[in-house]
Amino acid sequence: MSRTNKKITIPVSIGYGITDIMGGGAFTVIGAWLLFFYTTFVGLSPVEAASIVAFARIIDAIVSLFMGSFTDHFYKHYLGKKFGRRRFFLLIGAPLMLVYSLLWVDGMGYWFYLAVYLAFEVIAAMVLIPWETLPSEMTKDFNSRTKLSTCRMFFSASGTFLATFIPGLLISHFGEGNANAYLINGVVFAVLFTVCVSISWKVTWERELTPEMLAELERPTGATTFTAKISAIIKLFKEYASTFKVRAFRKHLAIYLLSFTAKDIYNTVFVFFCVYCLNVSSSLAGTLLSMSIVGLPVTLIAGLAIIKYGPSRLYVFAYSVMLLCLAGLFVVYQFPSEYKIALLVVLAAVYQVGRCVLEFTPWNVFPFIPDIDEMITRQRREGLFAAVMTFSRKTTVAIATFCVGVLLQVGGFVKGSLVQPDSAVNTIAIMLFAGTAGLLVLALWQALTFRLNKRTHRIFVDEVERLKNHGAKKDVSPETRAIVEDLTGYRYENLWRDKDTHKEAILGAVPYANRKG
Repeated sequence: MSRTNKKITIPVSIGYGITDIMGGGAFTVIGAWLLFFYTTFVGLSPVEAASIVAFARIIDAIVSLFMGSFTDHFYKHYLGKKFGRRRFFLLIGAPLMLVYSLLWVDGMGYWFYLAVYLAFEVIAAMVLIPWETLPSEMTKDFNSRTKLSTCRMFFSASGTFLATFIPGLLISHFGEGNANAYLINGVVFAVLFTVCVSISWKVTWERELTPEMLAELERPTGATTFTAKISAIIKLFKEYASTFKVRAFRKHLAIYLLSFTAKDIYNTVFVFFCVYCLNVSSSLAGTLLSMSIVGLPVTLIAGLAIIKYGPSRLYVFAYSVMLLCLAGLFVVYQFPSEYKIALLVVLAAVYQVGRCVLEFTPWNVFPFIPDIDEMITRQRREGLFAAVMTFSRKTTVAIATFCVGVLLQVGGFVKGSLVQPDSAVNTIAIMLFAGTAGLLVLALWQALTFRLNKRTHRIFVDEVERLKNHGAKKDVSPETRAIVEDLTGYRYENLWRDKDTHKEAILGAVPYANRKG
């Protein structure tokens, strides 16, 4: 049985998806607790703490750009031939996950925390970018990819739950003022991440090399001049820019960045909001965040719902639920009552239903984007799209985190103090409500016109296969033409060009949306 025909079984799906315990868990802990830890225990100012996250993620975002293209072409190197162009990075990244524990060591200086956080971000990108391409590598089937992505998001939800539940337990056990709770939490998760990435490396596979790849391996390689290297870098950035010409990817990326940045702001501000606005303990804040456990069954339901209803309806559901919960939190904040804790628990649980669907949907859509790109470029560029997704995500979260830190400091936040001035309390509340809700509304606006689903994807892929088998473009049906043009953003006549001219479609062709007539 060839790699192309291997079956996507439940154990394989679990083995692939388990790495997102790291993807979901590590950055949930960082988003929810790192700024609080640095400002409360380490003694950094809000701007210093936020600048660590922002600077490291911007540097990492740049590294991530090159990582995607690097893995696309890694099959040309000895290690790529021996271990795989994607899976090799899981193999070496697994033991490096232990660096995560150093983030939570107390008593070090600003530059130590910056260096460690930068190192972890780069290691995580080195693992996650090639790992994210594996569903496209392992199968072309919509349902099989959905199975992989559903298991991935189940474990992401598990990681999110563990990342909020375990810190809450440790803080309750060691006390609100004991930094050891955070260090033990870091060690536990670092070991867990190492095990998870190792399992994913063991059970996954990659697609067989295409004839074009094999032909490229046989070409002689000579010395590369400096001018040629500069030209290659320029060409690479043009290819990155070319991903934005795919209409479905533009909308997908907008939905992804707006909704995930909204979630980031909520996670970053929530502990501050609980402690300083609602006057409850940080351990209770952890308990409220740990209501993400409801995401475990919700993820499984969402896996069925995305097949039946498509991504657009799931987006609308997720954002509507989260906006309603934000309205409920606002009422609790403005009109405190004796039932405050009970109401917070209910709102936190319902919010996590929406958050889980929010996180689930974009990464179920992503494996289908390279299929749409193939109609334009006649290439498989999974790594390129993964790199652009990661670069964009890390850039926006860096900006959002830094803005939170700046606004906290401008609002008069006093580091290390359990009592804050009214200006700081109001700033925290405004960031939670206005910042999160505003971005969710924009994401909802984009989601209403997103038309990639199981049916349109099947029609699209069938058309690609028809053209691969030398089908005539003039024989395309009106419905297929409309779907292809809607998802690519190009006129049908400008797609699937001859191999001698298809590069123009990548770098120079004008998208359908920008043409007149």
